[in-house]
Amino acid sequence: MTDIEPSAADRKTALAPDLRAMPDRAARAWAERMAVRPLPDGRYAVDSESGATYVVDPDAGSCTCPDSTLRGATCKHRRRVAIEVTTGRVPPPGRRRGTCPVCGEAGFVPADGPPLCPACELEPGEVVRDRETGDRLVVERVRDERADEVVVPDAGTTVAGYPTNEGYPAGDPVVEAVYLRAWREEEPRVYRFPHSRLSATGTAMLE
Repeated sequence: MTDIEPSAADRKTALAPDLRAMPDRAARAWAERMAVRPLPDGRYAVDSESGATYVVDPDAGSCTCPDSTLRGATCKHRRRVAIEVTTGRVPPPGRRRGTCPVCGEAGFVPADGPPLCPACELEPGEVVRDRETGDRLVVERVRDERADEVVVPDAGTTVAGYPTNEGYPAGDPVVEAVYLRAWREEEPRVYRFPHSRLSATGTAMLE
Protein backbone atom coordinates (compact mmCIF):
# COMPACT_ATOMS: atom_id res chain seq x y z
CA MET A 1 0.00 0.00 0.00
CA THR A 2 1.38 3.40 -0.97
CA ASP A 3 1.55 6.10 1.67
CA ILE A 4 -0.07 9.29 0.47
CA GLU A 5 1.09 12.59 1.93
CA PRO A 6 -2.06 14.48 3.05
CA SER A 7 -2.61 17.95 1.65
CA ALA A 8 -2.79 20.96 3.94
CA ALA A 9 -6.60 20.87 3.72
CA ASP A 10 -6.65 17.18 4.73
CA ARG A 11 -4.51 17.55 7.84
CA LYS A 12 -6.35 17.80 11.14
CA THR A 13 -6.06 21.30 12.54
CA ALA A 14 -7.84 23.58 14.97
CA LEU A 15 -9.55 26.58 13.44
CA ALA A 16 -9.63 28.56 16.65
CA PRO A 17 -6.39 30.45 17.35
CA ASP A 18 -3.90 29.08 19.86
CA LEU A 19 -4.27 31.63 22.65
CA ARG A 20 -1.14 30.36 24.38
CA ALA A 21 0.99 31.60 21.50
CA MET A 22 -0.56 35.07 21.46
CA PRO A 23 0.45 38.26 23.26
CA ASP A 24 -1.71 38.93 26.31
CA ARG A 25 -3.89 41.66 24.75
CA ALA A 26 -4.58 39.57 21.65
CA ALA A 27 -5.50 36.50 23.69
CA ARG A 28 -7.85 38.52 25.89
CA ALA A 29 -9.51 40.00 22.81
CA TRP A 30 -10.46 36.48 21.75
CA ALA A 31 -11.26 34.99 25.15
CA GLU A 32 -13.05 37.68 27.15
CA ARG A 33 -16.80 38.16 27.00
CA MET A 34 -17.49 41.40 25.13
CA ALA A 35 -20.28 42.82 23.02
CA VAL A 36 -19.51 45.00 19.98
CA ARG A 37 -22.16 47.42 18.68
CA PRO A 38 -21.77 49.51 15.52
CA LEU A 39 -22.43 53.24 15.94
CA PRO A 40 -23.89 55.45 13.17
CA ASP A 41 -20.63 57.36 12.64
CA GLY A 42 -18.45 54.35 11.78
CA ARG A 43 -17.22 53.79 15.33
CA TYR A 44 -18.03 50.86 17.62
CA ALA A 45 -19.14 50.64 21.23
CA VAL A 46 -17.50 47.76 23.09
CA ASP A 47 -19.16 46.51 26.25
CA SER A 48 -16.22 45.06 28.14
CA GLU A 49 -16.23 42.06 30.47
CA SER A 50 -15.51 44.46 33.34
CA GLY A 51 -18.84 46.21 32.76
CA ALA A 52 -17.35 49.36 31.25
CA THR A 53 -18.19 50.54 27.74
CA TYR A 54 -15.54 52.01 25.46
CA VAL A 55 -15.69 53.49 21.96
CA VAL A 56 -13.34 52.27 19.25
CA ASP A 57 -12.60 54.37 16.16
CA PRO A 58 -10.99 52.09 13.53
CA ASP A 59 -10.13 54.97 11.18
CA ALA A 60 -8.32 56.89 13.91
CA GLY A 61 -6.87 53.72 15.42
CA SER A 62 -8.10 54.73 18.85
CA CYS A 63 -10.13 53.54 21.82
CA THR A 64 -11.40 55.46 24.84
CA CYS A 65 -10.07 52.87 27.30
CA PRO A 66 -7.09 53.72 29.58
CA ASP A 67 -4.85 51.15 27.88
CA SER A 68 -5.18 53.06 24.63
CA THR A 69 -5.44 56.66 25.85
CA LEU A 70 -2.75 56.46 28.56
CA ARG A 71 -0.38 53.81 27.25
CA GLY A 72 -0.91 54.16 23.52
CA ALA A 73 -1.39 50.40 23.23
CA THR A 74 -3.36 48.47 20.64
CA CYS A 75 -5.87 47.45 23.29
CA LYS A 76 -8.05 44.36 23.48
CA HIS A 77 -11.11 46.40 22.50
CA ARG A 78 -9.59 47.52 19.19
CA ARG A 79 -8.47 43.95 18.56
CA ARG A 80 -11.95 42.62 19.37
CA VAL A 81 -13.57 45.02 16.89
CA ALA A 82 -11.13 43.84 14.21
CA ILE A 83 -11.94 40.20 15.01
CA GLU A 84 -15.70 40.74 14.85
CA VAL A 85 -15.51 42.70 11.59
CA THR A 86 -13.22 40.11 9.98
CA THR A 87 -15.41 37.19 11.04
CA GLY A 88 -18.57 38.94 9.85
CA ARG A 89 -20.19 39.26 13.26
CA VAL A 90 -20.56 43.04 12.84
CA PRO A 91 -20.55 45.17 9.68
CA PRO A 92 -17.38 46.98 8.61
CA PRO A 93 -17.32 50.79 8.79
CA GLY A 94 -19.73 52.38 6.33
CA ARG A 95 -21.93 49.26 6.17
CA ARG A 96 -25.01 47.97 7.95
CA ARG A 97 -27.05 44.80 7.91
CA GLY A 98 -29.72 44.75 5.23
CA THR A 99 -31.27 42.91 2.31
CA CYS A 100 -30.42 43.84 -1.26
CA PRO A 101 -33.65 44.86 -3.06
CA VAL A 102 -32.30 43.56 -6.39
CA CYS A 103 -31.12 40.03 -5.62
CA GLY A 104 -32.61 39.52 -2.16
CA GLU A 105 -29.24 38.69 -0.62
CA ALA A 106 -29.02 39.43 3.10
CA GLY A 107 -25.72 40.83 4.33
CA PHE A 108 -23.85 44.07 4.79
CA VAL A 109 -25.03 46.97 2.62
CA PRO A 110 -23.95 50.64 2.48
CA ALA A 111 -24.96 52.62 5.55
CA ASP A 112 -26.03 55.50 3.29
CA GLY A 113 -27.76 55.30 -0.06
CA PRO A 114 -29.39 52.31 -1.77
CA PRO A 115 -28.99 49.09 0.25
CA LEU A 116 -27.29 47.16 -2.56
CA CYS A 117 -25.03 44.17 -1.95
CA PRO A 118 -21.48 44.30 -3.38
CA ALA A 119 -22.53 42.18 -6.39
CA CYS A 120 -25.31 44.61 -7.32
CA GLU A 121 -23.64 47.93 -6.55
CA LEU A 122 -23.10 50.26 -9.50
CA GLU A 123 -20.61 53.10 -9.27
CA PRO A 124 -20.74 56.44 -11.13
CA GLY A 125 -18.80 56.09 -14.37
CA GLU A 126 -19.46 52.35 -14.64
CA VAL A 127 -20.56 51.09 -18.06
CA VAL A 128 -23.76 49.03 -18.13
CA ARG A 129 -25.80 47.38 -20.85
CA ASP A 130 -29.54 47.83 -21.42
CA ARG A 131 -31.05 44.33 -21.44
CA GLU A 132 -33.87 45.50 -23.72
CA THR A 133 -31.89 47.22 -26.48
CA GLY A 134 -28.28 46.14 -25.97
CA ASP A 135 -27.20 49.78 -25.77
CA ARG A 136 -24.36 50.71 -23.45
CA LEU A 137 -24.77 53.50 -20.91
CA VAL A 138 -22.66 55.20 -18.27
CA VAL A 139 -24.00 55.29 -14.72
CA GLU A 140 -24.49 58.75 -13.25
CA ARG A 141 -25.86 57.63 -9.88
CA VAL A 142 -28.11 55.10 -8.17
CA ARG A 143 -31.00 56.73 -6.36
CA ASP A 144 -32.22 55.58 -2.98
CA GLU A 145 -35.78 55.50 -4.33
CA ARG A 146 -37.94 52.76 -5.84
CA ALA A 147 -38.87 52.58 -9.50
CA ASP A 148 -42.51 53.10 -8.59
CA GLU A 149 -41.64 56.31 -6.70
CA VAL A 150 -39.58 58.18 -9.30
CA VAL A 151 -41.44 60.03 -12.05
CA VAL A 152 -40.10 60.07 -15.61
CA PRO A 153 -40.01 63.72 -16.76
CA ASP A 154 -42.52 64.50 -19.51
CA ALA A 155 -43.93 60.96 -19.45
CA GLY A 156 -46.63 61.34 -16.81
CA THR A 157 -45.72 58.06 -15.16
CA THR A 158 -43.13 56.50 -12.90
CA VAL A 159 -40.05 54.55 -13.96
CA ALA A 160 -41.89 51.33 -13.07
CA GLY A 161 -44.96 52.41 -15.06
CA TYR A 162 -43.02 53.32 -18.20
CA PRO A 163 -44.09 50.92 -20.99
CA THR A 164 -40.64 49.52 -21.78
CA ASN A 165 -40.03 48.78 -18.10
CA GLU A 166 -42.98 46.43 -17.78
CA GLY A 167 -41.95 43.24 -16.03
CA TYR A 168 -39.09 44.73 -14.03
CA PRO A 169 -39.53 44.92 -10.25
CA ALA A 170 -41.33 48.05 -9.07
CA GLY A 171 -39.20 47.98 -5.93
CA ASP A 172 -35.90 48.25 -7.81
CA PRO A 173 -33.69 51.24 -7.02
CA VAL A 174 -33.58 53.73 -9.89
CA VAL A 175 -30.36 54.06 -11.87
CA GLU A 176 -29.70 57.33 -13.67
CA ALA A 177 -27.47 56.89 -16.72
CA VAL A 178 -26.51 58.51 -20.03
CA TYR A 179 -25.98 56.73 -23.32
CA LEU A 180 -22.33 56.04 -24.00
CA ARG A 181 -22.47 57.75 -27.36
CA ALA A 182 -23.56 60.99 -25.66
CA TRP A 183 -21.47 60.68 -22.52
CA ARG A 184 -18.89 63.31 -23.48
CA GLU A 185 -21.48 65.88 -24.48
CA GLU A 186 -21.56 69.01 -22.33
CA GLU A 187 -25.06 68.32 -21.01
CA PRO A 188 -26.09 64.79 -22.00
CA ARG A 189 -29.66 63.71 -21.36
CA VAL A 190 -30.04 61.55 -18.28
CA TYR A 191 -32.35 58.52 -18.44
CA ARG A 192 -33.83 56.56 -15.54
CA PHE A 193 -34.00 52.77 -15.37
CA PRO A 194 -35.03 50.10 -12.87
CA HIS A 195 -31.80 48.52 -11.67
CA SER A 196 -32.65 45.04 -12.99
CA ARG A 197 -32.92 46.31 -16.55
CA LEU A 198 -29.19 47.10 -16.61
CA SER A 199 -26.35 44.60 -16.51
CA ALA A 200 -22.79 45.43 -15.50
CA THR A 201 -20.08 45.11 -18.15
CA GLY A 202 -17.08 45.24 -15.83
CA THR A 203 -15.69 48.40 -17.41
CA ALA A 204 -15.63 52.03 -16.35
CA MET A 205 -15.15 55.33 -18.16
CA LEU A 206 -12.27 57.62 -17.30
CA GLU A 207 -12.56 61.39 -17.51
